[in-house]
Amino acid sequence: MGMIERISFRGHDGISLAADVRGALDGAPVILLHGGGQTRWAWGATADALARKNFRVTTIDLRGHGESEWSPDGLYMLDRFADDLRGVIAEIGGAPVLVGASLGGLTSILACGEAPQASLSALVLVDIVPRMERGGGDHVVGFMRGTKDGFDSLEQAADAIAGYLPHRPKPKSLDGLSKNLRQADDGRFYWRWDPEFVRPRDNWDPEETSRRLSAAAQAIEAPILMVRGTKSEIVSEEALRHFRELLPQAEIAEIPEARHMVAGDDNDAFLGSITDFVARNAGRGASRNG
Repeated sequence: MGMIERISFRGHDGISLAADVRGALDGAPVILLHGGGQTRWAWGATADALARKNFRVTTIDLRGHGESEWSPDGLYMLDRFADDLRGVIAEIGGAPVLVGASLGGLTSILACGEAPQASLSALVLVDIVPRMERGGGDHVVGFMRGTKDGFDSLEQAADAIAGYLPHRPKPKSLDGLSKNLRQADDGRFYWRWDPEFVRPRDNWDPEETSRRLSAAAQAIEAPILMVRGTKSEIVSEEALRHFRELLPQAEIAEIPEARHMVAGDDNDAFLGSITDFVARNAGRGASRNG
């Protein structure tokens, strides 16, 4: 697999985006994009597994997340994330396979489906579709807003997560959690994302956003795979039906018992669902996208 190299990219307004790259130097490019409130470290096992198969794997902290810089004006519209991704793809060169979870998937849809369309070989959407379940999204954002003021200890944070994800066994070690939290000068532990990311926005129209994402998804000519947890709070049965009607040519893989955090709930099953698709399509170039 080789070493993990820490690199950085420039966001569209000049901010620094932290990233790691691993795998064969001449391997077909794969970019992994995390969900809202996560960091590139969420992809550790997936990135390692793909690198062992000789792909050139890049994991990125989206703006306002992890070790990437925050938006100077505190704004985090989907357009910002999409513009960042267009720049990253241009800098890497070629046509990567994009694997986007939740926010990372929405970012990929806009970057590759709206002008100027970024190049890609294929797209994996991880438990995200253009028309998502509103209640599930509100639940995720509600947890983020409710915990944005930090924790007294890592143990307190672990308890909060256990309450939010009761189906998961509580980790024996807090090491993984420490990567997603930073200790501030006041001694408290805060998530590694900008609290402005979850600030309510008066001008956000979910119906218009769904229509826009649907049109962008239909404009992507490269192959698409959508991986869904069967107990997803975000991709309901109704949202799945809409996706099948919208993109009848797309492949769909379902992970039994997994919820929205599919890779975290069952990483082995997740890897099994995407590896063949990535191998079939990596390095094939975009079918006129870009």
